[in-house]
Amino acid sequence: MASKNDSQLNSVIGDGSIFEGKFYINGSLEIDGRFEGDIRTKEHLIVGETGKVKTDISAKRVTVGGTVIGNIEADEEVSLLSTGRVLGNIKAPKVNIEDGVVVEGEISISGGQRKGIRNIIEESYQAGPQLEEVIKKEKEEAQKKVPSQDA
Repeated sequence: MASKNDSQLNSVIGDGSIFEGKFYINGSLEIDGRFEGDIRTKEHLIVGETGKVKTDISAKRVTVGGTVIGNIEADEEVSLLSTGRVLGNIKAPKVNIEDGVVVEGEISISGGQRKGIRNIIEESYQAGPQLEEVIKKEKEEAQKKVPSQDA
């Protein structure tokens, strides 16, 4: 987890604090209390071990050590710490998951690719030999091995 001395960390919702509403921030934010509403940051959002967040999250990087109810989308990466709990979908180029994490939702990892993940996977699956080609080749090889009846 990022330290509170992180040079980009410029806001904290402390343990025991409750924030409801809209919070738009220029910089990074650590939530150790309870947050419900709308949050936007272009930097790092950290949900500390005591943090409880109910919103969709969109940030450059997201670290979850507490509880998040909502979807998470990150431009660079999502890190789920061992104490992290997420109820929602996660979408990022890179996702780090420690042992002990609990997640219910879809996780979509793009690996930094620009085109759709589904297309990348389907193209990868289609590459290489196809079953029909393998069967045809095996039949051709079997026919070569069969002795000619004219001999």
